[in-house]
Amino acid sequence: MSSVTATTTAPAPTGPAPERTRPRLDWRLRFGALSLIWGFSFLLIKVGTQGYAPFQVTLGRLAFGTAVLAVAMVVRREGLPRGARTWGHLAVAGFLLNALPFSLFAFAELTIPSTLAGICNATSPLWGMALSLVALSEDRPTRVRVAGLGVGFLGVLTVLGAWQGFEGLDARGTTLALLASLSYPVGWIYVRRTLAGSSHSNLSLTGGQLLLATAQLAVVTPLFTAPPARFAVGPLLAVAALGVLGTGLAVLIQYGLVAEVGPTTGQMVTYFVPVIAAAAGIALLGETLTWSTPVGAAIVLAGAALTQMRPKRPAQPRHDGRPA
Repeated sequence: MSSVTATTTAPAPTGPAPERTRPRLDWRLRFGALSLIWGFSFLLIKVGTQGYAPFQVTLGRLAFGTAVLAVAMVVRREGLPRGARTWGHLAVAGFLLNALPFSLFAFAELTIPSTLAGICNATSPLWGMALSLVALSEDRPTRVRVAGLGVGFLGVLTVLGAWQGFEGLDARGTTLALLASLSYPVGWIYVRRTLAGSSHSNLSLTGGQLLLATAQLAVVTPLFTAPPARFAVGPLLAVAALGVLGTGLAVLIQYGLVAEVGPTTGQMVTYFVPVIAAAAGIALLGETLTWSTPVGAAIVLAGAALTQMRPKRPAQPRHDGRPA
């Protein structure tokens, strides 16, 4: 879930381009694995909240995810970033990209199906496009991308059943899920403005980011939730899987994909996540869909795809003056 964006709910790449290492598995297999991991994350959140409070689910998720990155850093002999300024930026990034959206999704799934949460997550590229128009002067809009923004939000209205007056919709839960999706591009823009070009590796920066997000939840959780009366095994395993797979391992796979096939292909994971989330919710949790949900989701994904289109660069002239 996270995403490169989207993504998905994993932290966005920070700092310099990911280090290129020799992949052990074909990138298509890793792409499929990442899609499955993030798609099933919404089901795992739903199961986790059946035994624990939302803040507890988020704290457990972050703690397990941080542990995975800590092991990876030890194996690769990388340390945490240095410098108070860097840590300050990572604290904000950890809040916007991890602590806040993870918590919002957990609270949202108390009252909405995991399928709807997964579809709401797919709106992150739309929010990102809208925000980039005002926050990133170098990210020039095109007619196609603006049209994609309109198409995408039309899809959102379709999912929510706007023509029926949003009848039967849990407004609070849906709003929380949409706010979680909005938090990701806000965090990406912040990271792009503050940590892009950092001398630290992506692994080091993300390890620090997750560590700070875990610390934030460790402070907040005892203030707003009581300790669980008993430790439910099933939900606890769901939280552990959510952290180890959906947060820690997913980040490592994501960086490898971006390094090998580039961010454009890596972002395509975003379009598979809601499909897998819906399939998992229906098959394993018995959730149901009205016709407007998959139709609206398809419109959302089409709009998101249009917002990611970039104008083609003009052909470079040859030495003899002819176009390449």
